[in-house]
Amino acid sequence: MLILVTYDVSTVNSEGQRRLRQVSKLCQNYGQRVQNSVFECIVDATQFALLKIKLLELIDEEKDSLRFYQLGNNYKSKVEHVGIKESIDLEGPLIL
Repeated sequence: MLILVTYDVSTVNSEGQRRLRQVSKLCQNYGQRVQNSVFECIVDATQFALLKIKLLELIDEEKDSLRFYQLGNNYKSKVEHVGIKESIDLEGPLIL
């Protein structure tokens, strides 16, 4: 299934900057960054649950926020892209 993970981490101090880096790094392990604080991730239910748990352990719920959008398995008809940063086929072959 495709999920969209968005986050807003307070970076007014060094601890917040550290949390931001950790959240970004964790999301990169599960998906593709599509905007500064937005990741598209193709995951199964177990991976999604694990990602959520890990992210909740990282953030400070008093200062930061997370949003999870579950677009399901038929996401290709639900995602429309306009502008720069061409969309990537997350399930396509990886060509280096």
